[in-house]
Amino acid sequence: MSRLLALVPWLRARPGVSVDEAAAAFGITPRQLRDDLDLLFLCGLPGGAPGDLIDISYEGGQITVVDPQTLDRPLRLTVDEATALVVAARALADLPGLAGRAAVARAVERVERAIGSRPAEQVRVKLDAPNEVLAVLQRALRERRRVHLRYLVWSRDEVTERDVDPMRLLATDGHWYLEGWCHQAEAVRMFRLDGILGGAAGVRLLEAPAAPPPTARARDTSAGIFTPGPGDLLAVVDLAARARWPADHYPVESTTELPDGGLRMTLYATGTAWLRRLLLGLGGDARVVGPPALATEIHDAARKALTAYDDAPAGWAPTGRPAPAGG
Repeated sequence: MSRLLALVPWLRARPGVSVDEAAAAFGITPRQLRDDLDLLFLCGLPGGAPGDLIDISYEGGQITVVDPQTLDRPLRLTVDEATALVVAARALADLPGLAGRAAVARAVERVERAIGSRPAEQVRVKLDAPNEVLAVLQRALRERRRVHLRYLVWSRDEVTERDVDPMRLLATDGHWYLEGWCHQAEAVRMFRLDGILGGAAGVRLLEAPAAPPPTARARDTSAGIFTPGPGDLLAVVDLAARARWPADHYPVESTTELPDGGLRMTLYATGTAWLRRLLLGLGGDARVVGPPALATEIHDAARKALTAYDDAPAGWAPTGRPAPAGG
């Protein structure tokens, strides 16, 4: 990628340069250079029409850039783009154990000078995993040591104690995850760091070395962190504007904004017990869109709960306060 970005302006400044000379300047073979030029033919601006793509000719062994599609000009960031870049880079620089922290800081300072402000001082990005938990797990990876976790399994609403041989740490969709060999499950498992209870007290380095079995393989996360099983249920739930928090707390497949400020949440569930508790707790702030079987189950559970109130002693109310007159 770096070579392709540098290649277009270099060729633009040297019209008619030979394939052999250009290849030597970039330290590659003429065959590799031709492959690069063939790839550039497919690059350009959004749209993909012939007029949107880079046009390069290298017939007769001489190269001419006919249309560079803006790659021959310096990058110009808007203030909003530069601000977003600075805030993201500052958040990156705050991560413990980051290699090249000084280089990141220098780059951020140059961008801030260019835009004439320091947006990172007004905006603070806080990752959901406490730094001390992340630091302990990074140390476990460096020293190849097993860890003990006190972990909340959200799908069962159950607190578990388990030993894990760490394999890698990754961040996606604003959350940090530990992937490792779980000795309790005897399989590779993914643990969201905000599910580790008690902060740094919920993760403990053990003396035993981390030694995942040869069959342990890191999961392909290109399609998302959560991989549904054959029996998992895909639920679609509409949340009111004041009850959007489950979409941040639970791993969701997708979210869609609703016109009234609410949110449509799509997520996979292994069993419905925990999801039933969640939806009943949200009451009128949640509505099951699908599947129909789940909507029926929640409706029946709510009706059963309300029926229990009919048997309550006179003067008792679910809130613990005296029942209002008339019911």
